[in-house]
Amino acid sequence: MRRIAIALALAVPGLPAQAEERAAPAAFVAPDFAVPSQVEGPGFKLVPLGPALVDIDYAAYMSSIAHLQQTFTRSTSWPREGITAAEAMADMESEAASFAARRSFAYAVLTPDGTRERGCVYVSPSPVPGYGAQVRLWVTKAEYDAGFDAELYEWTRGWMASAWPFASVAFPGRAIAWEEWDALTKPRPQG
Repeated sequence: MRRIAIALALAVPGLPAQAEERAAPAAFVAPDFAVPSQVEGPGFKLVPLGPALVDIDYAAYMSSIAHLQQTFTRSTSWPREGITAAEAMADMESEAASFAARRSFAYAVLTPDGTRERGCVYVSPSPVPGYGAQVRLWVTKAEYDAGFDAELYEWTRGWMASAWPFASVAFPGRAIAWEEWDALTKPRPQG
């Protein structure tokens, strides 16, 4: 692809020099980093989200639509009434593909026996310079009411510090207020 862009830039008069392919973005995690695939916590375990978990994931987020719209997505687009089984499966397939490609890492937070989802943890590249990753997490309304949200957040902060290669991790909506995060991620006018 790069050769084609250079050839076009040389062969087509007036084609701007920006026709050259931009450098590939840096990898989110190093190729030799062993991404955690199952992690035990106090009263829970984390496993990668994927098609095998579609039913318990669906049950978890559909049980807490209003709660998650207010605390996690701040949007009525997800979760919402009427999500189909096909949409739920497509989401799980997408999360599994991103995990396999090492672009982002979505984990189900399950009960120790794996029969119920208590919430999810998402580790992804930060759009804000200075942070190696952003981490977002949610728990069901029932788990929130039982105090598990605060427990999971504290545990996740320690896990990110001890098991991941990032010097600085952003926790939008938690360690960084949503308004501040929104201002940091808002596109800046070029000028």
